[in-house]
Amino acid sequence: MQADDGVDPDFEEEPWDDEDEDMPATERDLADDAQWKLIQKNTFTRWANEHLKTINKSITNLETDFSDGLRLLGLIEVLAGKKFKHINKRPNFRTQKLENVTMSLQYLERDEGIRIVNIDSTDIVDSKLKLILGLIWTLILHYSISMPMWEGEEPGPQEGGPTPKQRLLNWIQNKVPDIPIKNFTTDWNDGRAIGALVDAVGPGLCPDWEDWDPKNNAKNAKEAMDAAQKWLDVPQLIKPKELTNPKVDEMSMMTYLSQFPNAKLKPGAPLRPRLNTNRVRAWGPGLEPKGNQIGAPARFTIETFSAGKGEIDVKVLNPKGKTETCEVVFNNDRNLTYSCVYVPSIEGEYRVIIKFAGKEIPKSPFNVKVEGASADPSKVKAEGPGLEKTGLVATKRTYFHIYTKDAGKGKVDVTILDPHGRKDSVRPAITAIPDQEGVYLAEYVPREPGLHSINVFFAGHQITNSPFGVNVAPVSNAKMCYASGRGVQPHGIRIRDNADFKVHTKGAGVAEVKVQIFGPGGIEVQCKVVKSKTEEGVFECVYVPLQPGQYIINVTFGDQHITKSPFKVDVGPFKESKIIAYGPGLECGVVNQPAVFTVETRGETGALGFSIEGPSEAKIECKDNEDGSADVTYWPTAPGEYAVHILCNEEDIPKSPYMAEIKPATTEFDASKVTAKGPGLEKTGVMVGTWAEFTVDTRKAGKAPLKISCLDVNLKPIEVQVKDNKDGTYSCKYKPFASVKHTVTITYGSVMIPKSPFRVVVQEPSKPANVKVYGPGIEKGVKTLKKTHFKVDCTTAGPGDVAIALIDEQGKDVPVNVIDNQDGTFTIEYEPKTPGTYTVSVYFGGQEIPKSPIKVKVESSIDVSKVRVIGMEPIGEQRDIEIVTTAAGKADTPARVLITPPSGVQREVPTEGTIDGYGAKFALLEPGPHKVDISYAGMPVPQSPFMVEAIPVSSGVKAYGPVLQGGVANKPAEFTIDTREATEPGGLGVTVEGPSEAKIECRDNQNGTCNVTYFPTAPGDYNVNVLYGDKHIEKSPFHAKIEPGPVLDVSGVRAYGPGLEPQGHSTNVTTSASSHRQLEYTGVRMVEPKSAQESFWPIRLFEKKIAFRFSVSTVVAIITCVEKTRVLSAGNRLRVYHTGDPCQQKKCLQIIGGKSDFPYFTDIGGDACQMSVRCR
Repeated sequence: MQADDGVDPDFEEEPWDDEDEDMPATERDLADDAQWKLIQKNTFTRWANEHLKTINKSITNLETDFSDGLRLLGLIEVLAGKKFKHINKRPNFRTQKLENVTMSLQYLERDEGIRIVNIDSTDIVDSKLKLILGLIWTLILHYSISMPMWEGEEPGPQEGGPTPKQRLLNWIQNKVPDIPIKNFTTDWNDGRAIGALVDAVGPGLCPDWEDWDPKNNAKNAKEAMDAAQKWLDVPQLIKPKELTNPKVDEMSMMTYLSQFPNAKLKPGAPLRPRLNTNRVRAWGPGLEPKGNQIGAPARFTIETFSAGKGEIDVKVLNPKGKTETCEVVFNNDRNLTYSCVYVPSIEGEYRVIIKFAGKEIPKSPFNVKVEGASADPSKVKAEGPGLEKTGLVATKRTYFHIYTKDAGKGKVDVTILDPHGRKDSVRPAITAIPDQEGVYLAEYVPREPGLHSINVFFAGHQITNSPFGVNVAPVSNAKMCYASGRGVQPHGIRIRDNADFKVHTKGAGVAEVKVQIFGPGGIEVQCKVVKSKTEEGVFECVYVPLQPGQYIINVTFGDQHITKSPFKVDVGPFKESKIIAYGPGLECGVVNQPAVFTVETRGETGALGFSIEGPSEAKIECKDNEDGSADVTYWPTAPGEYAVHILCNEEDIPKSPYMAEIKPATTEFDASKVTAKGPGLEKTGVMVGTWAEFTVDTRKAGKAPLKISCLDVNLKPIEVQVKDNKDGTYSCKYKPFASVKHTVTITYGSVMIPKSPFRVVVQEPSKPANVKVYGPGIEKGVKTLKKTHFKVDCTTAGPGDVAIALIDEQGKDVPVNVIDNQDGTFTIEYEPKTPGTYTVSVYFGGQEIPKSPIKVKVESSIDVSKVRVIGMEPIGEQRDIEIVTTAAGKADTPARVLITPPSGVQREVPTEGTIDGYGAKFALLEPGPHKVDISYAGMPVPQSPFMVEAIPVSSGVKAYGPVLQGGVANKPAEFTIDTREATEPGGLGVTVEGPSEAKIECRDNQNGTCNVTYFPTAPGDYNVNVLYGDKHIEKSPFHAKIEPGPVLDVSGVRAYGPGLEPQGHSTNVTTSASSHRQLEYTGVRMVEPKSAQESFWPIRLFEKKIAFRFSVSTVVAIITCVEKTRVLSAGNRLRVYHTGDPCQQKKCLQIIGGKSDFPYFTDIGGDACQMSVRCR
């Protein structure tokens, strides 16, 4: 990367230390001195932050923080005083970041004259550190080293001058002549050089730097740099430990040291004055060994800035040893200089002795040889812009030439008096022009406005016409200013318009902008002038004309008319029109590229016309779209501002003329090679409320900003989302909200691409709410590993595509097969692999239907609820358990048994396949509760985990009888307990656990045995627990399989009697049946009103009737229920309906009418059950 701003090419291309010049780049990057890389990165980061902090921004990572372009734009705004507009403030997409960075780089090249090569916006966005460092160095060279005018710097010729590096080094060497500084690296390592520089800029801050020990380099550097930061406002862009590093980076040092030339000492600094005669400098032609003549003023300057406080004493001795008069004037300037002049009176060698505080300064005495006068000043002439009476601007360099040919031998001298009569505030530079005999170039920079006196001497005498009076204008140039905008156009403005225009003053200096407007009759019209917040040097102006006629607009800058001022504007009467115009060609364009805009008449009749006024003629083409609109194209051939007039019946429509800024021609891009396609650009097919997508392909068109806009029929903008695909293509989409015509405009580098603008007729959307979804695939009963399906019915939903998303409970996609039935319906097939809740999302026309998402419970094809576990016993000896899986289906993996004992150390029990499922052997080896987890097909079986208490077995007590292994529901089950061999006394306990409560009766046989009878009322697995002395006896608990009893036909059973009346006391209940078998299983369930305790009483047959007498205050209804049978009890207070499957399948009874609570029901065998209801 190179900057075309006078930078030494050798220095710029080889920014490393001199000792590394012969080292290959790859080797240098890997060398031990790579410390300079970190120093450079840190320094450049601090430099950037010093400028960014003025706008409350900062960077932490130089490599990545410029990638979105925002901080880079901010940095350039601070450095150049430029305010950018149209910034992508939220650059989420790569294209937006590239636009920001491109804007920065283009401004540096176009407006600042900085030539940037080998780097483009993608390098910054892609965080390429080496190129970013190069860019920052270019900014430092331009804004911190090359461009600033340093106070006290001697002006020199503009061309062929020193490089930025040489310029900075020269300034430092002049500032600290007592130290030989030849580079920006090793000469600074001992810390003494920076101490000398700080004391030179702020005398007294480091007066003892000469006494510093070079071995204490870190301490020396810290003291000097801390003082510079605190009292000279010189931030530590490089740290003391980095400055003293032998591998310190040269560019980092230059960046830091470039702050010193314009540093100023702050009030209150703790100065420690110390006289140092060696720091006094004296220079000028009056001290030169040759060139002075008799009668010609011999001038020289003395500077004491770094020497402390002391008196100056100047003595001039002629060849005879006599003292001649020397005028010494203290200039009271920042560098504490003295202007001295003496006029030699005789030929010979003069001696000039200069003392400071009583001691001679370095090089004193100065030996000056004075020659005799043989020149004729009347033959000398001077001319050039620097001697013109007007045209000079403060702080701007100017010049003139002095011609001495044929004037004889003599010395040229120029003295300039500023408006205050001071001689040395403006110091001219006089150089002889090579190859031009007797011609001298005199350059100077006036510091302030006002009358200056330019005195030109030759051989000590004024030349002809000297002195020259020149009037220096303030720092402004009105002719560099110009106005743009609709408000200064000759035609098109109408009364009550907000006639706006801008005044551009960038580069013209600092002065006041004034606008004065006179309307018809000489009436002054108010004009509001506001400085732009976004554009540097721009003032925004607006006025409102209230009468038709001619208006005169005077625009001045520094009381001088700007270019083309005054402006004459013809204001027309108020006019209304339905015609509207829009498009990029009304705002911007590129030379030799088509600038396009659209005009819509919206039903208004009249002859349309167009005219383009600007820096060049522009060919105009108009295409009628046959829909009341026309696309207009014009071809500008020169850059600048163009006024686009849109006329109806030869009069400007409202808002006309439109102002378009046309940029210079470029070969960087070709918008004609950009293509755009997709459904979002088709004339039909886009629906209201749905995303309309399209793609823009710029791969063959070069690099330029892409801009896409969408307007509805009322010119309301519609947001267009643009995604940079990083390959030169862009995915775009917009969502229209009204069924009207929309216009999509696509420009590339401000130029319309082919076929743009695209006109899209948006239609009403489809109706996803009318989509119906049904079928077994979304209903209950979906099983794993079994293909299922459902249908999507779109017959009444309008146009649109169907999309299905199906995920399982873990969020994984489930493949689906969509079958178009060609009748507006679709069949969706899928096969679930795992159980759980699946989510079906149905989309129609890009929208999710209201019923979606649909939750589908997928059950395992393995019915774990049908798995039975037999043999779980809480004893310490080894037992067999059986896991019956026959009814559950076959799984891919065997059953699994995990035992967690009280110690917490889990162990897995091996299982083996059996004819009915799986078997396992295990023993509870630890006393206390054990958790037994049994799973099948990855799912826990019913009642798992089983909690098993491992307790000692009571010895000597036995129980026997067939009902300990099985029985029949509703039949008494009797077994015997034998305690005769018990080894110790204890209490006997019996409990029965199972699907229903079982009444237990016990009869003591008075011989150490007892008979126990329990009454199971429902089939299923029962556990019979027999305990002796609170310990299970051997083999307890016993596992009894109770089979269902015979199926009953209860249709012939009826119940009647006072006992079923709503009110009554001792009551008989009679039940009749058609068969003895039916009545054999009839029973009564009693509910006590206070305790809510219930009991079941089987009834014996009595002449095919049952009379049951009870005496309670509770009405007890005895109802025998059969599948799909409705039984209505007597009375109106209690109605009982059976609406479901058989009671044994756990279907509930619905209680309607009557205030009831405590509903109870129980299976009594077969398809019958009975229920009792307690009624108030």
